[in-house]
Amino acid sequence: MALAPASYATSQKALHWLMALLILFNLLFAEAMEEVAEAYERGEVPSPDDLTFANIHAYVGISVLCLGAIRIVLRLIKGAPSAPPEEPPVLRLAAKLAHGTFYALFFMLPLSGIGAYYFGNATAGFVHGGPLKSLMWLLIAVHILALLVHQFYWKTPVATRMTRG
Repeated sequence: MALAPASYATSQKALHWLMALLILFNLLFAEAMEEVAEAYERGEVPSPDDLTFANIHAYVGISVLCLGAIRIVLRLIKGAPSAPPEEPPVLRLAAKLAHGTFYALFFMLPLSGIGAYYFGNATAGFVHGGPLKSLMWLLIAVHILALLVHQFYWKTPVATRMTRG
């Protein structure tokens, strides 16, 4: 078995940050999608601006889906750094579960959004804008908190593995 790399590859870092920006964009700017859905529910035609921004939201989500697939392939090919030895075993398991959930959300959020927007599936829309969106926000918060614990409590160089390391 090959040794785990000390840092993520440049391509993995670029995908991480690009996806982080795209996901944050879609989490913060989803109002137009909601306006379009509500207009259709009322039997009205959405405004051109709302349709434009809803389409941008959809295209960003589809981009996340495609980039998520590339990211999985790169992770399988290039691997990932091991957890620092300072990290307790239970938290190593929690980190693996959190990262696995992130990867699942890279697919579940866009696919449920596609189901809602392009196929009018109300259940997909509920799941997309409700529990999956909330879970993504929670994971982002936990991810940042874990990074801060590594940086300032355990004083491990975890942050550099996804930045300069």
